[in-house]
Amino acid sequence: MILLPPSQRWLLGLLLAELVLAQLYPPFPALAQLQHGPTLAVLLAAPWLLRRWPLSTRSVASLAGFLALHTLAGRYIYSYVPYDAWTMALTGHPLSASFGWRRNHFDRLVHLCFGLLVSGPVAEILRRHMRVPPRLADYVAVEFVLAFSCLYEIFEWLLTVVLAGSDADAYNGQQGDLWDAQKDMAIAALGACMATIVRIGRTRWRRN
Repeated sequence: MILLPPSQRWLLGLLLAELVLAQLYPPFPALAQLQHGPTLAVLLAAPWLLRRWPLSTRSVASLAGFLALHTLAGRYIYSYVPYDAWTMALTGHPLSASFGWRRNHFDRLVHLCFGLLVSGPVAEILRRHMRVPPRLADYVAVEFVLAFSCLYEIFEWLLTVVLAGSDADAYNGQQGDLWDAQKDMAIAALGACMATIVRIGRTRWRRN
């Protein structure tokens, strides 16, 4: 049986530890399963998937980093991540007051990081396991981020239709912004484009 590299096993182990810790005294227990269930499913499937379709440690670290960020955000159902309290404790100044924010922007950070951190592994899968040419793989990776972001926003909308009113509002996380879904998709696309430009630039620099 093919074993995963030690570094990748450590990454999965650390992510599992974070996921377990996120279940301790959850501030929003009614929505904890919805937030963390998909991450647990990915973690359970990851060893088999990575043995069947190996990835570089860089790509595994990117995916684990995104899921770690999602796990942290999911504990506070995104809208209530207490980064103002954290920055107040560290610097004496709340982050929102410093930038004049009127909503919790942690969800925007996670959507940006989805594009930044997931497009690279997708491009590697296309190149390595589907023999897609590098430039086409980069393009399809950006399209994947766009398509997945769109499907997720549709799923989120459909899920809130069947949830109770208060739970629906909490899970959806619009925070009163009617254009929240469109902004989330645009930010994810921006992240994917930024990551792709960096990958292309790094490749050209190495060739020169």
